[in-house]
Parts: sequence; C-alpha cells; structure tokens
Amino acid sequence: MNQIVNNDHGMPGKYIIGELTYMVRQEEKPYFESSMSTGGEPKIFFNTEKCPTAIGNMRNISKSLSIDINGFELISHRSDVADFYKDELIEKQYNKELDFFLKQRTGADRVVIFDHTRRSNAINGADNPDGKRGPAVRVHADYTVKSGPQRAMDTLGKEEFERILKDGGRVIQVNVWRPITGPVESAPLALADSASIPAEDLIATDQRFPNRVGEIYSLAHGTTHRWYYAPEMTSEEVILIKGWDSIDDGRARFTPHGAFDHPDQTDNSKPRESIETRTYLVFKN
Repeated sequence: MNQIVNNDHGMPGKYIIGELTYMVRQEEKPYFESSMSTGGEPKIFFNTEKCPTAIGNMRNISKSLSIDINGFELISHRSDVADFYKDELIEKQYNKELDFFLKQRTGADRVVIFDHTRRSNAINGADNPDGKRGPAVRVHADYTVKSGPQRAMDTLGKEEFERILKDGGRVIQVNVWRPITGPVESAPLALADSASIPAEDLIATDQRFPNRVGEIYSLAHGTTHRWYYAPEMTSEEVILIKGWDSIDDGRARFTPHGAFDHPDQTDNSKPRESIETRTYLVFKN
C-alpha cells in the first residue's frame, strides 16, 4: 500500500482520507477485458495499488465548478422516472429529460445519448441488458485522444462528425451520473480536478470487447492530484463528467474518476445504486 497521502492542496473545508485504486506504471501498454467480454467483472492484466488520498467535499465548491475548467459539475436535477431498472422508461422518458436538461444547461444544439449503465456495490451488482455491473473502482478517464473522436464517429457517423468540425463546430463527450437511491452511504464516486492531472499520469489502456478494442486512460499515482466527492448525494442530483472534447486549447478534456470505500461506511451501510448515461453534445459554430 502506498503510505503517502496526497496533501489537501488548499481544499476548502474538511476532507476525508479514502483509498483510491491507481494503476502501477509498466513498460508495456496495459489492457483489460471488459465486462462484455468476461460476462462478469472486468479482467485486468496490470498491477494496481491502493493509495490513501485526501478527498475534498465537492459541495464546498459546487457553485464554481465547470466541466471546461475542472471537468465535472454537481447539479440539482429531479427526474420523474419511477423505476430506473425499467429499460423502456429509460429510453422513452429519461432520455427526453436529459436531452432537454443538457441543452438548457450547456447550450448544446444537439444531444446524442448512446449508452446507460447501472451499477451497485450490492453482492450481485446491478442489472443491465448486458449483465450485472458493480462500481468502477480503478480510477480512470473513459476516453483518450484516440478513442474520444473514434467513439464520436461511431455514434454520429464519420461524415457527420467531420462536417461538424469542418464547419467550426465542437463535439464533447459528457457522462451524467445519478444515484438511483439516496442518500449514498457507500462506494461514493470520487472525481479528480482535471486541471490537477499531468498528462504523463494518464496511461492509455486497451479495453477489449468481443468485437472491438477500445481505449481508456488509467491513472498512475501523482502528488498533484486534487480529488472531490459529494457527501450523501441524492437521487435528485447529478454529476456531469467530461470524457473528451474536440477542442484542445487548455480546457479540461479528460476527467479521472472512480468509486472508493467511504471511511465511515460499514457492512450495514446501504448499497450504492447509480446510473450513468453517456452522451455526445454537439455545438454548431
């Protein structure tokens, strides 16, 4: 175990110490087999280390957070979906809610929703059409300089994607993370301030699916990282997480995140249930 605790880097208010699961650097390009390939938990082919880390209270800075500066935002948003485990309600109702919400919040001209994943740290995980999922405990960013635009082309179509950029538009990938039940008592989500992550700590990692190979960034431990979480997050709150941006001008592009065991959680703490929705936001010139 890494015994060096990241300092608080001037975090406002109190912070907790949580163990975050980082990748151990290696010479070869790391890879793992996805849940879709294994039918259960992902199978990794690299070493990890748990590092005690200062994790600040996101609520203390929520009004100043920006997905373009920090890579994430905490926002109040109520959903009228009665059951997040019913896929038909997700497709017919939740997608419409998020389409309207994201356009209003970001000014996007178009919202393309391409994936939903439910997760739980209950013994059996959370049900999804492609199997059960637990929390993603290894800190990571969902896309890279290679896979961000590739997934956008797969989702929007190559010609449409290229046309948007040629016409001076912008495409960003944003996840919407929401607790299904609240308040969250265990396995909360930690997010790194993108501005605190040096490029050399982002390690391109192959994600192997049955029919393709994707790529994410695993995160190697560093002393500059600033981490935050939202204590006792409710189902009427969401976190927007930027995964990739077509504009590379110094703004946030990749946002590492991962679940951790809260130091106050016990065996009697309620299991965390959450749903994350992956989207591409399109902005015209």
